[in-house]
Amino acid sequence: QVHLVVSGGGLVQAGGSLRLSCLASGRTSSNYATGWFRQAPGKDREFVAGIIWGSRSTYYDDSVKGRFTISRDNAKNTVYPQMSSLKPEDTAVYFCAAGALSIGVSLRNPSSYDYWGQGTQVTVSS
Repeated sequence: QVHLVVSGGGLVQAGGSLRLSCLASGRTSSNYATGWFRQAPGKDREFVAGIIWGSRSTYYDDSVKGRFTISRDNAKNTVYPQMSSLKPEDTAVYFCAAGALSIGVSLRNPSSYDYWGQGTQVTVSS
């Protein structure tokens, strides 16, 4: 069992920055991946960014590429999405998820993950 704790949301002006964090505890493995997703009111949950723990390969949705950077601190078992140049359309509840991805399974797919943290609200004012 893996437990995820999310922190770092808040209110920021457009153009500003925020850093979220997702702390994992429990039985984990280097073949795990962490994905960050967001859900705005009335919209489906969408992939934002992801990282594979062992290789540290990173993946981004086109909407955040160049603005968000995802990284992992192995010693702290924590994944950080650094969000910069925030836009009002980035406003959403952000979730992190973790799991051991099977071959052929996309880390962009929410159903690929076994464990989810609680959401944190990110609000970007114009």
